Amino acid sequence: MDKKQYYAACAFGLEAVVARELEKLNITDIDTRDARVYFKADEAGLARANVCLRCADRVYMVLSEFPARTFDELFYGVSTVNLGGLIPPKAKMPVAGDAVGSVLGSVSDIQAVAKRAVIESMRRTYGNIVFDESKSVFQLYVSILRDNVSVCLNTSGAGLNRRGYRVKNSEAPLKETLAAALLKIARWYAHPLYDPMCGSGTIAVEGAMMARNIMPGANRNFDAQHFGTEFKREFDREKQRAADGVKESNVPIFASDIDEKALELAKFHAGRVGVEGDIRFSRANVADFTLQSGDGCIVTNPPYAQRMGEQKEVDRLYKQMGRAFFKKPDTKVFILTADDGFENKFGFRADKKRKLYNGNIRCTFYQYFKKS
Repeated sequence: MDKKQYYAACAFGLEAVVARELEKLNITDIDTRDARVYFKADEAGLARANVCLRCADRVYMVLSEFPARTFDELFYGVSTVNLGGLIPPKAKMPVAGDAVGSVLGSVSDIQAVAKRAVIESMRRTYGNIVFDESKSVFQLYVSILRDNVSVCLNTSGAGLNRRGYRVKNSEAPLKETLAAALLKIARWYAHPLYDPMCGSGTIAVEGAMMARNIMPGANRNFDAQHFGTEFKREFDREKQRAADGVKESNVPIFASDIDEKALELAKFHAGRVGVEGDIRFSRANVADFTLQSGDGCIVTNPPYAQRMGEQKEVDRLYKQMGRAFFKKPDTKVFILTADDGFENKFGFRADKKRKLYNGNIRCTFYQYFKKS
């Protein structure tokens, strides 16, 4: 099977994490750029990427790339893509778009011009017909970065964070893909895992899924399943392979929170994915936190004032965390927060820091490998 060009979109700061995921999936020709990780794959590789990637947002098929500084150039570039060779005449063809650092900055105008160009391209294959757009979705994505246009096809459909288990949200939930990325950056695997401010349970659930080898896309649909017979066959195969690869886990995972409602929500989400028996939930104040074994890895996303709006309460919380987390010297601690003054309040300088984004909020991932 011929290999096509794709890229996995991801949050800024997670490119290397996604690239390592692709490497472990035996996907080749990997090229890392800002918020994108390009790769080449056949239908089987595309299915594997969609079903198995934990930290990427979506996977796009790259149809064309060209420069454009005017709407005429944009129209011409999109209209020359052979869309009729891939998209059937009755397919739904929504066009999404964005623009960063480009002369063409109006996203709504970019979408409108691109949509007209899409119809022009389709008519070269199917003639001057009316496209009723009543069947499967083939969503095109036209993005312009520094006057360079990428015309792509969204193979994932809904974002890859949509694992299917989180149907209810707590206040300011952590995205599933980011939670998985925090665990990857922390290099957590077999040690006891703790989230003492678990909220709706995303970090603990993602950890339990990793420990059980539950693939994040095993129980959901993808747009590319409807791109043709070969695509459907490979997605079916990959989902069956994912189901066959689930294993038992004896990795201890502890999730606690002071908020009873949040804790019940976390238990509900764990039950949705079938890992409720792998996580030990408890209602507890972070000030009373203690490790349940000799060593452990704390990965948590505590409230921060930008999200909670109560600076004094948050400052007091961070001080309590600093006193509670390092009672044992073998503890490794990883904390995501948007508070630039976190280290002073926590009482310890991080061994390493990494800039990440929780949605549109710029955060820092503070990493502590030793007590000193």
